[in-house]
Amino acid sequence: MRERGAMVRRSEILATESVACLNGALSHLQNIWEEIGIPEDQRLQRTEVVKKHIKDLLDMMIAEEEHLRERLKKSIDMCHSELDTVCQELNVTPFKPVHDSTMLQLEKELRTQLEVLIKEKKERLQELKCLREKDEDFCDILCITPYSIDTDFVPSINQLDAYRQYIASLNEEKERRWAEFVNIKKQIIICMDELDQLPETSFEKDVICEDEEAFCLSNENILGLNTLLQQLEIRRAQNEAKSSELRDQIVNLWNRLQFSQEERDVFAVHMTGSRATTMRALQTELVRLEELKLQNMKNVIEAIRQEMTFYWEKCFLSTEQRQAFAPYYDEDCSEDLLQLHELEINRLKKYYQTHQELFEGVCKWEENWKLYLALENKASDPNRFTNRGGNLLKEEKQRTKLYKMLPKLEEELKVQIDAWEQANGSQFQVNGQNFIAYVEEQWELHRMEKEREKQDRQLKKNKQIEEEMLYGSSSKTPSKRRFNGPNTPGKVRKPGQSLRTPGRSATKPPRFGLNERNKENVSHLNGIGMAMSGASTSITTPQRNLSINSVATTYSEFAQEFSKASKSSCQSRILNSTTSNLHT
Repeated sequence: MRERGAMVRRSEILATESVACLNGALSHLQNIWEEIGIPEDQRLQRTEVVKKHIKDLLDMMIAEEEHLRERLKKSIDMCHSELDTVCQELNVTPFKPVHDSTMLQLEKELRTQLEVLIKEKKERLQELKCLREKDEDFCDILCITPYSIDTDFVPSINQLDAYRQYIASLNEEKERRWAEFVNIKKQIIICMDELDQLPETSFEKDVICEDEEAFCLSNENILGLNTLLQQLEIRRAQNEAKSSELRDQIVNLWNRLQFSQEERDVFAVHMTGSRATTMRALQTELVRLEELKLQNMKNVIEAIRQEMTFYWEKCFLSTEQRQAFAPYYDEDCSEDLLQLHELEINRLKKYYQTHQELFEGVCKWEENWKLYLALENKASDPNRFTNRGGNLLKEEKQRTKLYKMLPKLEEELKVQIDAWEQANGSQFQVNGQNFIAYVEEQWELHRMEKEREKQDRQLKKNKQIEEEMLYGSSSKTPSKRRFNGPNTPGKVRKPGQSLRTPGRSATKPPRFGLNERNKENVSHLNGIGMAMSGASTSITTPQRNLSINSVATTYSEFAQEFSKASKSSCQSRILNSTTSNLHT
């Protein structure tokens, strides 16, 4: 406001100076005219001319300034109108100028804002055009419809963002389909090469022979590629299965005809792959072997019978089930007999393969059961305590593990057998007997055997106790080997003292895995004292108030008696040694 007021005052001063300048000029003219002597009437004329010139100049200046004002008004109105239109097209808030601005300031602000918005409009339209071109390219490649957007209007920022995201998604889809196309094409070429097949249909030729860039990556074409690949893979799988079947037949015939390895190696080049040439070679070899089979009928039948025996064992067939195949015992070799054997061996193979998991489970149980029984027999062997390699503990852990594992395995087999019986409508048998009943019978026989062994040990111990009561017990502990060391003073035996044998240091008894066997470690108190200390029957040892039939009921009690007997023996030997030294 101050600047504006200062400008007003300066313009007023300039106006006053202009008036003063005009008055000075007129006064100067009057002086000149007076000095020249121009009459009054001519002075008036000349003054009128000066007035007219001044008036025309001022009128011209006023007209020019008024024209400038009109142009500013028109420009302001036009900018207002265009701004409203562009704001509406760009979907932005209309421009609101400052209220106290002059016409020049307003026109400049409007014009500047209009230029900014027009530039933004051009940029949006240009980006829309680029996105539209990309969209058309993707539509041609992917065979899809163009993006729905009105190109007659300026798109908003949100519309452009959505369009850009759509184009980005199309680009990703194109890359995905392209990678899928290249991968499927590679697999199709491999399959056709293995099948010795050339492109036949127009679609196959477009895929294999034409330029990859020209291939339309539509959903229909991608689906067609997958369908073609699946068909080729099915044919290849059929060829592989057929080739594998032919090879199995050839190997079986080689085995039955007792071909040497050198004879087989001649044909080894055709024992891999499933090409048409390979299959033709396999079929030719099979025909040749079939002819040789007929020429060597007896040897082939014997080979089949050996294989049949193998599968009988694998399938746990009983003697009655084996004897049910009467041709096995027929000695009249003929083509019909060979055919019956081949049908039977194929049936056995299929039967075994169908229920292989079940048979393997039964076999696993039998192997673990036999191992468990072997470990049980070792656990009952008294000589196992002489072990010094740590195998006793390992065997005990293994036996405990098997004892826990066998019931779990039996439960799993029971579930499988129930499912098998429901599916086949018959009872699953092992060697002609129900498997579950067979398992229960084995456990019962094992329990009875353990009980019998326990009774035998008890009778033996009772008999030993009776003999000791009648005839006395004798020490069976061997004397301790003298080690190479400094000589010690000899012990002096007092008169009336019995002869002592060198005592043996007590060793830590082995641990037992089950309480059942711990209860069987029975020993009489006198037997423990003399066996562990190595003393003769005449030496006095600490006695405990136990009956003649008392036994160690657990392993811990057995170890406690063992330890006490050892301590008693050691103390007795130390006292005797000290006495001997004193006498010496």
